[in-house]
Formats: sequence, structure tokens, C-alpha cells
Amino acid sequence: MKVIDLFAGCGGLSSGFIKDGYEVTKAVEFDSAIAYTYRANHPNVDVIVNDIRNIDHSGIFKFGDADIIIGGPPCQGFSMAGARIRQGFIDDPRNYLFKHYFNVVKTVRPKIFIMENVKGMLTMQDGKIFEEIIKIFSDNDTLGGEPYNIYYRVVRAVEFGVPQKRERLIIIGTTIKNVDFDSAWDKTIHQIKTEQPTYFQIVTVHDAIGNLGKATPDGKIKNPEPETEYEKYLSCQSDFIQNHTQTHHSAVAVDRMKRIDNGENYTSLEEQINSVHSGSYGRLCWDEQAPTITTRFDTPAGGRFIHPTEDRTLTPREAARIQSFSDNFVFYGNKTSICKQIGNAVPPKISYFLARLVKNIMKAEEE
Repeated sequence: MKVIDLFAGCGGLSSGFIKDGYEVTKAVEFDSAIAYTYRANHPNVDVIVNDIRNIDHSGIFKFGDADIIIGGPPCQGFSMAGARIRQGFIDDPRNYLFKHYFNVVKTVRPKIFIMENVKGMLTMQDGKIFEEIIKIFSDNDTLGGEPYNIYYRVVRAVEFGVPQKRERLIIIGTTIKNVDFDSAWDKTIHQIKTEQPTYFQIVTVHDAIGNLGKATPDGKIKNPEPETEYEKYLSCQSDFIQNHTQTHHSAVAVDRMKRIDNGENYTSLEEQINSVHSGSYGRLCWDEQAPTITTRFDTPAGGRFIHPTEDRTLTPREAARIQSFSDNFVFYGNKTSICKQIGNAVPPKISYFLARLVKNIMKAEEE
């Protein structure tokens, strides 16, 4: 089955679908540096480096191009929609990213689309934004008599064997009728458990990064022997793995980190820290899950991202492990870009589950 990935980032969503045998034919990513990482790791995909505003009606996409469209349009405009929501949500220029996602779906008419977003979308503007999104995709007239049936779940990464407390909203639309969504979801869990019994087991920070050892100046380390089921799942055959390089912190920051124990944060320092993040200068615990990996995991003030035993923040490889990227996935670009790529990605283990779920939803059409 063919897939188009919109707002593709470095390819977290694509990775799970490719792993399950789908053909991702096109991916759209605005940031050229991030698109470089996507292309390097998914060389068979046609990566379109452009603003989606320029291409949704450009003829690049045609009816029937894909069976599935995936992607998470950034939602900055949603929260600002205000009271005007019923008077033109889709035409509000602040919601253009969602509008162009919808336009591609409307043009291609896939059997299934998947939209990933923050779980707060459910409650933004007292739920009116979510209602409007469902309404737009369910509109019989706009979609030429073939509206989408909408299903959704808030997924917790930890329940998919990912060692972080990330929560995201997954919206799935399908033209297939009579889908028993809950049954398809449970069936997918059962199928994966049968094939990979440890897939959904709870994973800790130690389970994920315990075998990585010391960071190196160039980030290249000898491929370590996997010690846990999770490390085995992400392991590769390469002699070396990359991106295991640490941030060089100021002497002040290192001194602060030295005074913080596992599970503690800036409140233990008894000094003024200029950070809006409640977990600022937080140190991870080996036997727990990490908080949501964000684009600032290299910054002590950015959240609870200090290594459990070393006086530094997580390396990109450690953050990628916590996001469930395979060890052979290489991130390219400067430090800021790489942090953005990893922090904004959908964990590939969740993506793989969604890929399997799509096949079970498709079976409803055959039945």
C-alpha cells in the first residue's frame, strides 16, 4: 500500500510504516536540513522540500496517489481560533497548515488518513476545535459524497514499550464503513504480542540507554552489545553507531548538575533559575521513564533531561533511543536542528503499531 507523509520531519511516522512493508512514495518537509535527514534514512522516498501552501494545488498530488496519508499539521493556529471558529475555521489564515493537510486529503482521497497532534487539541476552545475538525472531514458535500468516518485515541508512549511519558492524540479517518475500531485496535495488540511478546512491556531509561557508555567528540561509538529486549529491538548490524555526542555545558551549569540527585530538579539548588519549565535542571532516574523528549533535551533548563549518573544532558543518540529510533537511524545537521528532529518526531514504535492497525481496518472492507 502506498503512503504520503505530510509534515514529515525526519521520518518518525514514515519509519513504522516502512518497517511494516508499506511504500512511502512522497514526503513533504519544509525545513531543508530536516529533509536531508529524512532523505538519507529513507532514500527511496520522493522528498518534497517546500511549504505545503505551495504544493497542495500544484498538481504534485493527484487522485488515487496513495492509500494512506499520514502527518501531524502543527497546531499553533488552532489555539488562537477564538470565537470565530464556526464562522470559517478552515479559512482562517492561522489554520493554514491544517487547511492544506485537508486539501491534500481531499485531492488524493486515500482510504485512510492519520493525523497526529497534541492531546490538548481535544479541549482547546472547550472542544470546539476538535468538533470542527471532525465536521470538516465528515462533510458529505465538501468531500463529494464520500466523507470520512473519524476515530481517535489519546496514546501514551509508555504503553507501546517506549520509555517516556509522551501523550499524543491520534485521529484516524477512513472511508471504509462498518469499522469496529476498538476491535481492530485490540486485534493489533494481540497480533504484535504474538509475534513480539515483549513489544508492549514497560521500558525504563536504563533499559533504553544503559549500554551506550561515554559520549565521544564526534558522536561515533563502537556498536555496543544489546543487554535488554528494548536495546535488541533497536539494535543494528553496523560496526559503529552515531550521534552519541554530548553538549558542552558552562562551568556554572555543570556545578548545578553536580548538586542534583536522581528525581530532583532546580528546586534543590536554592538559587534563582531563569526557566519557565517546572522540570528545569531535572535529573533522570534509571528505573523510571523519561518525560516527553522535547526539542530542548540538550538544555539543562529545558526540562528533566540530565543523565542519571553523568553531569550532562542527554546525547542525541540517547534521546533517539528514548524515542524508539533504531540505532542505524542517523541524524544530520547542526545541534539545534538535530534536537528539533528528535523532539518533534512520532516514536517509530507507535508508528509501527499504527501501520499494523491500518491493515486491520482495511480488512473491514474485505469482510
